[in-house]
Amino acid sequence: MLTTFENKTVIITGASAGVGAACARTFAALKAKLVLVARGEEALNAIADELRPQCEVLTVVMNVSNNEECLALLEKAESTFGAVHVVVNNAGMHSRGDLEKVPVADVAAMVDINMRAPLLLSAAAIPYLRRAGEGAIVNVGSLAGRAPLQGAATYSATKAGLRAFSYALADELRDSGISVGVISPGPIDTGFIMDEIDQVEDIVFSQPMSSAQQVADGIVAIAAGKQTEVVLPASSGKLTHLSYLFPNLRRRIRPKLYEQGRKNKDKYRNRQTGQ
Repeated sequence: MLTTFENKTVIITGASAGVGAACARTFAALKAKLVLVARGEEALNAIADELRPQCEVLTVVMNVSNNEECLALLEKAESTFGAVHVVVNNAGMHSRGDLEKVPVADVAAMVDINMRAPLLLSAAAIPYLRRAGEGAIVNVGSLAGRAPLQGAATYSATKAGLRAFSYALADELRDSGISVGVISPGPIDTGFIMDEIDQVEDIVFSQPMSSAQQVADGIVAIAAGKQTEVVLPASSGKLTHLSYLFPNLRRRIRPKLYEQGRKNKDKYRNRQTGQ
């Protein structure tokens, strides 16, 4: 269990914006050494430049769906900072809509980015974390991984798989000094959904919105070994648990959730347009 993150090396994928950037700022405030990963160089450099006065930062421009680049990332992090202590698998993709309308290339990409890449990075990171003597792997899941969501079949599947993987790996590494966990947030007030608000299923907005900082704080708690799963908001965790256990209940309450989601969505849209 990590009792401090000072001078610990933290790898964060999808670090250039949203939850990833919030994580970077939070770990920087805790005096960690950061390895920030993203595909967009300009945005990645911007967050790195912001945080360099607080801590050491290494940027790696790469695609997490590339196996060789994932392995090279771990090698570069250890060679630069001497060890790897925390891996935050945050990078994600969501091509929205009913499955038959989603391009098959996007289906494959979601599986690669949302599930295969975190599994590969986690497996490859274990020897590095063992050499460090302690560490953590944190996977960013979703409420959609706790209860299947129509209009997001592949996304739900990848996040459900990531959640199952996290629990299984946590048990495998229970006595190793390496913590493993998953954070399962509902809608987050970031560009990941707000920039595509008209394409997002109404039901998504039926749940209270979390901030990127709230998610980042949950990630830190998991990295510290305090929890195996953090669900945001907690009330939604209870609802998804019930809807998973009782599919007929989920189908019965779905119309009301869609109605509430449409109302909330209109509020968020009006907020964006300043109305």
